[in-house]
Amino acid sequence: MIPLRDSIPSSRPPALGYVIIILNVLAFFGEISLGPRMQEFIQVFGFVPQNFFLSLGHGNVVGAIIPIFTSMFLHGGWLHLIANMWTLYIFGDNVEDTLGRGKFLILYLGSGVAGCFAQLLSGPSSAIPMVGASGAIAGVMGAYFSLFPGARVLTLVPVLFFVIIEVPAYVFLGLWFILQFVSGTFSILGPKTQVGVAFWAHVGGFVAGFGLLRLLAPGRARSLFGLRP
Repeated sequence: MIPLRDSIPSSRPPALGYVIIILNVLAFFGEISLGPRMQEFIQVFGFVPQNFFLSLGHGNVVGAIIPIFTSMFLHGGWLHLIANMWTLYIFGDNVEDTLGRGKFLILYLGSGVAGCFAQLLSGPSSAIPMVGASGAIAGVMGAYFSLFPGARVLTLVPVLFFVIIEVPAYVFLGLWFILQFVSGTFSILGPKTQVGVAFWAHVGGFVAGFGLLRLLAPGRARSLFGLRP
């Protein structure tokens, strides 16, 4: 499912969201400018669970922490970048509008960190670098789920052909979360493959965003049963 737009207008431009998008785009252009050295760069600045523990084992706390944050601004390809930035554009403006820029940044980065640690727990010995803003953006989605469950999301659904439908935000985001959880569970319990999607980073980020919203803006979360936008 691809979100096209939501029904909740924001009262001001999401300045911080735009800055985050620009930083991600610039970082991606920096990546591809490296040519054959890009993989080495990703191995250093992407989040590699195995390297995290190796750095801690050598007492290099800074070296363990830095990739957690740098990995949030790196991407594995154009499609990865565009999908993440589009999702942030759709859902981020209303969350930033509600929280303000400072709290939005805390939620965004906090969710990204939570996503990294969720992925770490799912495969602590993995040597595969994780890159992407997906965990942080999943946190924005979790906060949106809590704030605007009754909002309407115009959605492009690829079935036998493309269908455009409008669904409540709690349906769109709820189904997305369930899909990530099921896929993440299968990646652990199913046949071992080189899965290219960090499903548990999505799950961890979403849960973190849902919880952080309640800490950063107590009283703003909506009841799913009332479905008020």
